[in-house]
Amino acid sequence: MTFPNNLNGTANIKGLILCGGYSTRMQEDKSMIAYHGVPQWKYLAEVLQQLVPEVYLSCREDQLPGFESYDRFIVDSVPAKGPSAGLLSAHQKEPGTAWLVVACDLPLLSAESLHYLLQHRNPAKAATTFVSPVNHLAEPLITIWEPAALNALKRNVENGMNCPRKTLLNIDIELLNNPRAEEQFNANTPEDRDTALKSGR
Repeated sequence: MTFPNNLNGTANIKGLILCGGYSTRMQEDKSMIAYHGVPQWKYLAEVLQQLVPEVYLSCREDQLPGFESYDRFIVDSVPAKGPSAGLLSAHQKEPGTAWLVVACDLPLLSAESLHYLLQHRNPAKAATTFVSPVNHLAEPLITIWEPAALNALKRNVENGMNCPRKTLLNIDIELLNNPRAEEQFNANTPEDRDTALKSGR
């Protein structure tokens, strides 16, 4: 399946897979779990490559040897915590780029959900994202982060507010209901991993 890039947007957009977490609750690297017969980072890279022309892995430097022969990386390089480190490292590398961001702990996520997000991208807003089916707030790690949103996140991190979701809650965003909301299932623990593996998706 091949989808056109930048369906109704203007800024250049690239893909970013966030792999830099320490996976403490999962007790193994979440980016390496093979829900689809290959490591999750590789599955997500293949999905995103159907949608955008360039896809980068966001990671810590010590993770690089685990990513086989993949050649597009953005290593955490800014003084931020958690996902904000990956987001702002990408923004620092390419401050004029919009990023289609996905976390590596989304085992059910498909190209269809991301295509829907791209189709409904509103570049006049700071970000385009889905409503979380868990807490009904913005889903920061399945989001198109426009440069304006990343500038806001940068300011917030500099002022001690490190949470990407809190940034989205305080700026003008396009908030969508995903027709495939079940694909937003987040696997953070061994129990979540087993649930995803048993889903047959």
